[in-house]
Amino acid sequence: PELMSWLFNESSVKDTVVINDRWGKETRHNHGGYYTTEYGAEVLDKPWEECRGMGFSFGYNRNEDAEDYNSPRSLVLMLVDIVSNGGALLLDIGPDGRGRIPVIMQERLLQIGKWLELNGEAIYGTRKWDVPCQWSEGKQDYKPEKSNYLSGDLILKLTVDPEPGYAVKEAIFTRKDSTLFAIAPQWPGKALTLQGIQGKTDTEVTLLATGETLKWENKGDDLVIALPDYDPNKFTAEANYAYAFKITGAAE
Repeated sequence: PELMSWLFNESSVKDTVVINDRWGKETRHNHGGYYTTEYGAEVLDKPWEECRGMGFSFGYNRNEDAEDYNSPRSLVLMLVDIVSNGGALLLDIGPDGRGRIPVIMQERLLQIGKWLELNGEAIYGTRKWDVPCQWSEGKQDYKPEKSNYLSGDLILKLTVDPEPGYAVKEAIFTRKDSTLFAIAPQWPGKALTLQGIQGKTDTEVTLLATGETLKWENKGDDLVIALPDYDPNKFTAEANYAYAFKITGAAE
């Protein structure tokens, strides 16, 4: 209590400091400017941050092999899903015994960065929208084994590799002012139908990875975006982790 009193009343950063919930007994999810989760990405009722490593271990573990690390696609989808729920991703990297960042960790960061170079507008400076995602038909209550939470396989089961009978997140949403971003974990095919969303007379739809302006129309209560045939020559390997669509005026 003495430290908190000094920090918020007398310190040089008293008007700008933000603290998490990890500074005292029984403070987790009870006190702090934002809450934190670890290897679970539990959605919370105030600003929150998921803290995890790239694999099972938080930092470098020489006993881990390549298969213990999350794929770049799963890390990108994890980031997108967390941001859509109002969270931030704190992804740890750790030096090895020589003080160097392991090559596989460097590679993952570069791959995530290349996806963000194309689609960062749908992530940076955005906020959660009215709903975090649009589900396909099927059950939405898939619960993995604890090990799958740790490995990061959960996000793949919820997006691109569902168990039989379970739904997937067809589109994950973020917003910036009146602009809505819909991020599809898989290429939607001939069209992307966004349920309960309406375009306006001045709405423009852009595929961020290529900069293409796409045709759209309102059909009933839905917005239907016409898509070109998938052309692999238009997309880098990193662009295929997820496809972000910018829809102006749709988040009002």
